Amino acid sequence: MASAFPGSPRVMKGGLVAYQLPELLPTIIVYQYNPEEVQRQLRLRGGGGGGRGDSNRVNGPPDETISFTVDIDAADQLEVPSENAITMENGLHPVIAALEGLLYPPYPLVIANEAMALAGSAFIQGEQAPLVLLVWGPKRVLPVQIDSISVREQAFDQSLNPIRVQVEMSAQVQSYRDLDITNPGYWVYMSAFTQKEVMATLNTLGNRTGIQGLLPI
Repeated sequence: MASAFPGSPRVMKGGLVAYQLPELLPTIIVYQYNPEEVQRQLRLRGGGGGGRGDSNRVNGPPDETISFTVDIDAADQLEVPSENAITMENGLHPVIAALEGLLYPPYPLVIANEAMALAGSAFIQGEQAPLVLLVWGPKRVLPVQIDSISVREQAFDQSLNPIRVQVEMSAQVQSYRDLDITNPGYWVYMSAFTQKEVMATLNTLGNRTGIQGLLPI
């Protein structure tokens, strides 16, 4: 008798959403395959100095670094060339360019600054990388600054376009100490901070019986 089980539950895709403010149209990068592992490192921002009684003083939230590896493979698209003309022509160059663009200032601004510099202008606009939101499920949406991207191109088509790529990424979470209150990322972080408080409270409520035996006071 055949099983009535419809199959594995659909897994939500993670990804990156990048805004080159003040433009509101984002660059969206959805993971083809979710990373198998996400490494998070939190490091205390010590308050420094002070005297007795200041040992627990901190200078804002901890520094948090998130690193993970994303695998991208064009095999599925190449099997249906009539429906994937862009991939057939370019391989994975478009998604690689989108990922690398997370570290670059906006191209039009760079061209404008170069033109003004050549014209002898002393006024050069500041060049900033985009605001990036790391989306890892509804309970973890964080503003981040991409620190590094390492691209390993593992296979190529006949035109030497990469068709299988592994990308190692490292990102620094941007907190309320890093972002101006007018920056949308500030409110994204505060929402994540609130969510963390809710999760911590749920942990305490869910383990109330066991915790009571641990309390020294």
